[in-house]
Amino acid sequence: MRKEIQIGIGDSVSTARGFIDAWKRAEKNEKMKAEHRLDFENLETLLKTLTSGRFVLLKTLRKNGPMSIRALAGALKRDYKNVHTDVKKLELIGLVSRTNDEKVSVPWDIVQARLRLAA
Repeated sequence: MRKEIQIGIGDSVSTARGFIDAWKRAEKNEKMKAEHRLDFENLETLLKTLTSGRFVLLKTLRKNGPMSIRALAGALKRDYKNVHTDVKKLELIGLVSRTNDEKVSVPWDIVQARLRLAA
């Protein structure tokens, strides 16, 4: 089964509303598909966090499989320290994870971003 995460912009009110809706459906024993979401407060924060370099990093890991940070920096032709910083940030927000042998991997098959033009 493919693992997908949806990235978007949402405030605490809409996030809480979604949580309450899921809770009510669970109380009624309704079947629910597991949904993975990563919401940012605003577009500026999303773009600051998921830079083009970090997106290339995600695609490289997805294509090549788990790698050490040193191997990843080599594949990206980037400085080790900068790649390490990017990995730490992406790990913090759940877009990358570590394998048992401490290699970096992407647990997602699909990272989907949705941006609403009007509220």
